[in-house]
Amino acid sequence: MLKTFPKGGIHPPENKLTSSKPIQRLPVPKVVYVPIAQHIGIPAEIVVDRKDKVDIGQVIAKSGGFVSSNIHSPVAGTVTKLDMIVDSTGYKKQCIVIRTDAKNASNFVETEYPLKKEIELEPQEILQRISDYGIVGLGGATFPSHVKLNIKADKKIDCLIINGVECEPYLTADHRLMLEKAEEILMGIQILMYALNVPRAIIGIENNKKDAIETFKKLMLQEPKIQVAALQVKYPQGGEKQLVRALLKREVPKNGLPLDVGVIVHNVGTIFAIYQAVQHNKPLIERVVTVTGKKMGKASNFWVKIGTPIKDLITEVGGMPEGTRKIVNGGPMMGKALKNTDVPVTKGTSGILVISEDEASRGETKPCIRCGECVSVCPMGLEPHLLMNLSEKGMFEHAGQEDILTCIECGSCSYVCPSHRPLLDYIRFGKSIVKKLDVSKN
Repeated sequence: MLKTFPKGGIHPPENKLTSSKPIQRLPVPKVVYVPIAQHIGIPAEIVVDRKDKVDIGQVIAKSGGFVSSNIHSPVAGTVTKLDMIVDSTGYKKQCIVIRTDAKNASNFVETEYPLKKEIELEPQEILQRISDYGIVGLGGATFPSHVKLNIKADKKIDCLIINGVECEPYLTADHRLMLEKAEEILMGIQILMYALNVPRAIIGIENNKKDAIETFKKLMLQEPKIQVAALQVKYPQGGEKQLVRALLKREVPKNGLPLDVGVIVHNVGTIFAIYQAVQHNKPLIERVVTVTGKKMGKASNFWVKIGTPIKDLITEVGGMPEGTRKIVNGGPMMGKALKNTDVPVTKGTSGILVISEDEASRGETKPCIRCGECVSVCPMGLEPHLLMNLSEKGMFEHAGQEDILTCIECGSCSYVCPSHRPLLDYIRFGKSIVKKLDVSKN
C-alpha cells in the first residue's frame, strides 16, 4: 500500500514531458541580473559597487539578518549597475547587474567534482558553511536553510525527511537530479544526519518516478539508517505537512512546523546544494530548471546560473511557440505568470512553463453552486468557497478567524471548481491582508 496523506488532494494530468531529458548546461549569459531578495525574510545587503570586478562565487550581498541569506556572484565579471528590475513577483526589486567577462576562462570551464565521501568538517562548521554559502530551500519556499537547521535545545529531532516528491505537473528538475546525482544526494543526507545527530532519514518519492525509487533503493542496501518510501501519486503530496503525515503519521500543528513533531524536511535540490557547499566549497550560484510546455519543441532540463534572464532559456529550447498565452514561473498549480521574459532565474526558480492560448483560457466565472468540491479536495480541511467570499467582501477579520493563513495555496480548490471561480486568487489576496492585520485564529 502506497503512503499518502488522508485529507483531500487531486490528481491533475502529470504532463512530465521532460522526465527522460538529461540535464543540459545552459550557455553562460552575457549579463546576469542577481536580485538581493531570493529568499524568505530580509533582503541581503549589497557589498559591491558599480565598476567592481567580481569572481565566481564571491559574496556580492550579505545576509541582512538571521532570516536572510548571502548572495554570490554566478559569474566572473564587472558590476555595471545596482538597479531596480521587475522580478518574478511582478514588482520592481533591487538587483545587482553583472556583465560576464568573456575573456575569463573560469566562466566557460565547468568543473566536474568527483564524489567525495569523507566528511572533514565538524557539525557546527557544516551548519556555518550552509549559512555562509547561501543555501536556501530549493523546493519553492526558499526558506534560508541555516534557519531551519537552527534547532533549539528544547526540540528533539528524530527524523530527516528528504522531499523527492515533485508533485507539481510538468516539472522534472528534481526527478532528473535524483537520477543523475543520486550518490551526491545520499552523501548530502549523511552530512546533515551527522551535523544534526539525527538517527534516521526517509526519502519520499512519488510512485511515478519508479526509476528514481529503484536507484536509491540500490544505494541504500548498505545504509540501514536511510530508507526510501514510495508515495501515492497525489497532489499536493510534496507539501511539508502532507509529507510528514504520509511518511510518519504525525500531524504538524496548524500554525506549526515539522520541527514541532521532531522532523526536518529538505528538498533533494537543497540536499545536493548542501553537499556541494560542504564537500566542494561551492556556493549556491546555479540550479536545475525545467523549461517545458506542450508546444515546446525542445523542452528539457538545464543547469542555469542564478540571474540568467528567462528569455535565454526560452531561446535555448527553440523560442516562443506561436499562440503562447502565458509564461509561468513554476508549475501550473502553484506557479505565477511572469510579466515578461527579462525576469531573471532565482534560487526559487524550479521551472518555466510556456502555456498556449487554449490551455490558459479560464472558463466563465459563475455563481457558486454549493457543490462542496473545493472543500473535499482541500488538504488542509478548509472551506475555500467561504474564504473567497470573505476576502471578496473585505471581511478579513472573519477570514482570519476561519484559518485563511492555514491555506498552503496549492490551488486544488480552483482546479476542481465547476463554476470556474478564482478561489485561490482571492484567498491569496485575503491572506496578504490578514497577515498585516494579525487577526488569525490562535
